[in-house]
Amino acid sequence: MLIEGTDIVLRPYRAADLDALYDLTQQPEIREFLPDWNVPKERRQEWLVKYEIPENQRFLEVVAARGHIGDLRLRLGIVSKETSQFIGWCCTGIKDELSVPNREIVFAISHAYRNRGYATQAVGGLVDYLLTNTDTEVLNAVALVRNVSSNRVIQKSGFEYIGTTDIDDETYNHYRGAR
Repeated sequence: MLIEGTDIVLRPYRAADLDALYDLTQQPEIREFLPDWNVPKERRQEWLVKYEIPENQRFLEVVAARGHIGDLRLRLGIVSKETSQFIGWCCTGIKDELSVPNREIVFAISHAYRNRGYATQAVGGLVDYLLTNTDTEVLNAVALVRNVSSNRVIQKSGFEYIGTTDIDDETYNHYRGAR
């Protein structure tokens, strides 16, 4: 399964992505805005191999069978077509802190590849994939109010601003996108 953008490709995580994925989680901006992604490399490897890759396979099997994706998550790497480098991620899963329907899009891109439209391509590609190939009808995105870049990507990707919501003592802008 591949989702092609003009400059990037989205594809399921691979075990070989470990180093690049871990390095991304160590970038200061990613640690600031996605602190839960900052874990020791050994834990990242365990999650990748034992949980994330197998769950991606289950997600794609359900989609192929035209089944209900339920609370399954899909984690995709963003790969630059120009360099073939793993430059970020774009994922979807259930955000328990939001009211139903609560399927969310989350993304991050390496500082070396920002401000080129890659995150917007990735989010748009995943949104189109989900709305076309799954039973998903509504998607959410949240970004810390102070995360100007992520808010801009979400808005450019066609999400509608709903309001703010507090999660873990932080205020987030909440957006929704639908068929």
